[in-house]
Amino acid sequence: MSSKPHKSESFFHLHLISDATGETLLAVGRAAAAQYATVSSVEHVFPLIRNQKQLNQALAEVEANPGVVLYTLVDKDLATRLETRCRELSLPCLSILRPVLSLFQSYLGAETTPRVGGQHMLNADYFRRIDALNFTMVHDDGQHAEDLELADVILVGVSRTSKTPTSIYLANRGIKTANIPLVPGIDPPPQLGLTVKPLVVGLYASPERIVQIRQNRLLTLNAPQTDSSYIDRQAVSEEIAKSKRLCAQHGWPSIDVSRRSIEETAAAIIALLQDRRREGAGHP
Repeated sequence: MSSKPHKSESFFHLHLISDATGETLLAVGRAAAAQYATVSSVEHVFPLIRNQKQLNQALAEVEANPGVVLYTLVDKDLATRLETRCRELSLPCLSILRPVLSLFQSYLGAETTPRVGGQHMLNADYFRRIDALNFTMVHDDGQHAEDLELADVILVGVSRTSKTPTSIYLANRGIKTANIPLVPGIDPPPQLGLTVKPLVVGLYASPERIVQIRQNRLLTLNAPQTDSSYIDRQAVSEEIAKSKRLCAQHGWPSIDVSRRSIEETAAAIIALLQDRRREGAGHP
């Protein structure tokens, strides 16, 4: 059985076998697959594989759809059986954590203490992320502006600048995030200009990008496109210009999200937040 896809195929099968949630494998697999623009991966995810019967089900799928196999299995018997079967099928098989653990061991000079799903333990960081997510959901779209000072980050921007998904992504990193929409004819809440602790960041995009997203949203909602100002390029340009002036007036940094993914935007915000905190630590 050949382990390689035919050259005419534009996809390949990617098997992700984990004894935990599989989130680590998904992140690594997608990051690697994204580097191949002409080939897409068909993901087969097998979480919570912790006994031979569960592994049998995963192996049956691997045999039926040969492809790349990535895994995170703490149990040595399960890992050995998986690797042996993949060799028999001439399929590439790789433990994502083993090279990293070997590096840690060589540097720390200590053996690992195997823990299935150890990264998902209910520790202080876990509860910090849950607290941040609760805060972010309550403070979405300008809600509860009276306690904006409790936020770590406040995102401001016109409609369709990815404020909510970026907020949720940041919350999953343990960052309490509120977002405030800038709506024509409506002043932002006065509490926004009075905040001291939170990092306020403006998000904006090109008028063309905003108009395109808004038109698509109206189509999705089956809404009549009669509100010309909402999708009029000139009106949208004025909205964006006003949001930039607001940020400049208060000295808030701004990020152009026109060609950025949510992850890239969040990474830029986290870098700004870290710089701010370092500056604060240096000036008691």
